[in-house]
Amino acid sequence: MIVFEDVFIANEHIFMDGEVEFASTLVERFTCYHRRSYVCKTGVGDVLIGAAATIADYNGVERASHVRDKLVEMTHLNETIYGADIAASHQGMEMKSGAYLPDEMLANVCKHHVTRLPYEIGRLAQDLAGGLMVTLPSERELRHETIGPMIEKYLKGRANIPTEDRIRILRLVENMTLGRNAVGYLTESMHGAGSPQAQRIQIARLMQIEFKKELAKTLAGIDSASREEIADDLSSYMARVFAPVRHH
Repeated sequence: MIVFEDVFIANEHIFMDGEVEFASTLVERFTCYHRRSYVCKTGVGDVLIGAAATIADYNGVERASHVRDKLVEMTHLNETIYGADIAASHQGMEMKSGAYLPDEMLANVCKHHVTRLPYEIGRLAQDLAGGLMVTLPSERELRHETIGPMIEKYLKGRANIPTEDRIRILRLVENMTLGRNAVGYLTESMHGAGSPQAQRIQIARLMQIEFKKELAKTLAGIDSASREEIADDLSSYMARVFAPVRHH
């Protein structure tokens, strides 16, 4: 918690001074940038996918079809987040200031994916790691002159993989899905940049449901708005979606 009390703020650092009519827009634009930035979770996801694949290898089951399928699913979920974020950036609009604002709908969709998909990626990583992940002996026991050799013997996986390496990768999966780093990968993914309902509110505001209803009615041959009105709305939307990339 940060408490501001009797703090001097220079004029050049004041963004709004009584212009309350812009308060909502300021929050919406800030959260748009912030929610788009959650592509960072895919980097953590890449590490976790790598850890899951490594422990499967160390356990000697990397060729099992269900193991490979789970790794494919983890990758699919991770790239879904990445794809939504890149699309939000690509469809960004240049503002009068020269700054670019990401696509608001896709930025919120990206962050909403982040509130869900890392949990499933984490679950699959735990599935591939196995229960040993949470029943491992401590390092103190591993270094013990009597207990250590027994741990080395009975927790051995592949013959050519040191037992300690197997333990280390299991600890990594534990740390990322249950330990200290799970705070950043899971809980922070849920509530950072707004809890899930915050994104759903913005998605509801931006989903153009009336326009989509008119599209459906037109294709179904039901009396609807004029084709010219729909064509104008569609043209303006498609012009933004398929605008050529500008190089500076």
